[in-house]
Amino acid sequence: MSVINLKRTLTGVVVSNKMDKTVTVLVERKIKHSLLGKVLRVSKKYHAHDENNEFLQGDLVFIEECRPLAKTKSWRVTKLAEKSQAA
Repeated sequence: MSVINLKRTLTGVVVSNKMDKTVTVLVERKIKHSLLGKVLRVSKKYHAHDENNEFLQGDLVFIEECRPLAKTKSWRVTKLAEKSQAA
């Protein structure tokens, strides 16, 4: 019997790491407008848990949905996809 991971995962860029054990991740996605057919860029910011304060601004990271850890924080950073150039 295999275990299925039902948690949503997103990829985004860390835009702020000023909070303790929390990073703000900007996730951009592209959607097609239903009437015009134009491709639009839609972005949203998520607060994600970073236990060791290891991720820096500009890093590309994977975040995974988890139980609510605070009022606005219900995502956890799982791994680093790409390190930022300014380091």
